[in-house]
Amino acid sequence: MKFIFPQNYKFNTKLFGIFDAQTALVSAVWAGIMYLVINFIFKSLYLKIFLFIVTVFPFVIFSIVGFNGENIINVATYMVKFITRRKIMFYGK
Repeated sequence: MKFIFPQNYKFNTKLFGIFDAQTALVSAVWAGIMYLVINFIFKSLYLKIFLFIVTVFPFVIFSIVGFNGENIINVATYMVKFITRRKIMFYGK
């Protein structure tokens, strides 16, 4: 069976049908960094689990839900560009 895809169709491979490959990699790196930082600083297991969930869970939720199907890396670059290049312009009549 042959399928015909239009030329403007974007084929994105998804990990588990939810994550882009780039987003999954960024989420895994973020979780790993947070795990190492929390593990070195705190001794209590309950505090480690709580801080890990608080720091990683919102990022993973944004990765899953996304912003209208956008990649989390693209959204981050758009936000950084907006913050660094924001200008307020006044027009006088």
